[in-house]
Amino acid sequence: MKLISAIKDLANTKPETLAYISPDKEISYGELWKQSERIASYLLNQNFQPKSPILVYGHMEPEMLISFLGCVKSGHPYIPVDTSIPLERVAKIIDSAKTELIINVSDKPLLLENQVIPVMSTDEIILSHAAEVVVDSSNWVEDNDNFYIIYTSGSTGNPKGVQISANNLQSFVDWMVKDFPINGQLRFLNQAPYSFDLSVMDLYPALASGGNVFAITKEMIARPKILFEALKNSKTQVWTSTPSFVQMCLMDPSFNEQLLPEVSVFLFCGEILPVSISRQLMERFPKASIFNTYGPTEATVAITIVEVTPEIADTYQSLPVGKPKEDTKLLLVDEDGNEVPEGEKGEIIIVGPSVSKGYLGQLELTNKAFFQLNGQQAYRTGDAGYMEKGLLFYKGRIDFQIKLHGYRMELEEIEHHIAKSKYVKAAVVIPIYQNEKIEYLSASIVPTEHTFEKEYQLTSAIKNELGEVLPAYMIPRKFTYHEELPMTPNGKVDRKQIRDKVLL
Repeated sequence: MKLISAIKDLANTKPETLAYISPDKEISYGELWKQSERIASYLLNQNFQPKSPILVYGHMEPEMLISFLGCVKSGHPYIPVDTSIPLERVAKIIDSAKTELIINVSDKPLLLENQVIPVMSTDEIILSHAAEVVVDSSNWVEDNDNFYIIYTSGSTGNPKGVQISANNLQSFVDWMVKDFPINGQLRFLNQAPYSFDLSVMDLYPALASGGNVFAITKEMIARPKILFEALKNSKTQVWTSTPSFVQMCLMDPSFNEQLLPEVSVFLFCGEILPVSISRQLMERFPKASIFNTYGPTEATVAITIVEVTPEIADTYQSLPVGKPKEDTKLLLVDEDGNEVPEGEKGEIIIVGPSVSKGYLGQLELTNKAFFQLNGQQAYRTGDAGYMEKGLLFYKGRIDFQIKLHGYRMELEEIEHHIAKSKYVKAAVVIPIYQNEKIEYLSASIVPTEHTFEKEYQLTSAIKNELGEVLPAYMIPRKFTYHEELPMTPNGKVDRKQIRDKVLL
């Protein structure tokens, strides 16, 4: 595989060059290759089913990367599982994937009930294969073999394993290195844990281009002082994160060019990027380029690109997510599957070589979402959008459309208008159910500085603004105010936690 070969070439030609930097460890390309060879050799000497997945459990340790590479060099895909994931869910993933080995790279014991799957650390594996070994490239994953499997939330409450092949990943990496200004041994920030595919946006483009990854941990994120100290020392050149994470950073005035003088590129995926966030980044990092992207896990991280220039920010109230990558086609279809004309909203269908083969061991779900179109793999995203002048505009989840008192509406449209208020830094709108029916909407808000003495006065001012742009039935009934919005370990706004607090 081209990606693995590129890492091997760097290990041979620049063995001392750093590949990965975590809070207390670093690893060079040479060591990464040598230690992953030992992992691969060990796996090849076990009596595992060919191409069966290996679960890798940890957080931001270099051993995560060593294990990933060792797995794929032995012909096995890996399943990245972060230590923040509840053990009950980890058990469901193991049952679903039928994995035969767990590599635990963390310092936490993995205490799973009724599990007989062997658990080994990378140290145990590497020490058992202390001699120099060379794994033949004929063993590597290639073509349509699974490279990794990432588990996402399923509507039934059971996680779904999205299979990403070597070809899927190669299509994504080739596009990133070609169409983004990230080539040239740059340092990438790694904010997302490996169980979230946003992490793939920094990890593999960095390694394919001879760069390195600077990892930040969930402990840093929970303590802003430590986080900002780490950022100051990181020498980050390519910033990759969710919009929510950078929004949290922007709340501190010191998050600017003086803190990160070498940043040249901001890459965003995973959520809607507000125009207001883009403007703040332009002001604080005037030399950096900002890119908005879109893509579900099922299509390998991202499939669209647009550079957010001042002109783009001035032109659109809601930013476009861009044009599709060269090898990918987008269709927008109505409820009957017919293509809609330009400017009209429809479901986004993605067609191309980065589209997954489907969900591991879940044929019914796979057949529902994936299909063949003109000999290429296609995926029904469940996302709404429209095209305008060759650019895709994301309009939220189809299932984020709700019906309240007979009116159909989109939560993200309401959030968009609340976030534009001069009194609001950030906002999330949650539907509150009673007896399986939506009773009302609740808005959780991080306010800007204001002069109101009472919260009801602030609420009244925000509602007055909303009344100018939204019909009364779309304005939330309840408003609550917070210093910050809770985030999931993946760096997205935690809607479930917000809803639970509203119901207390």
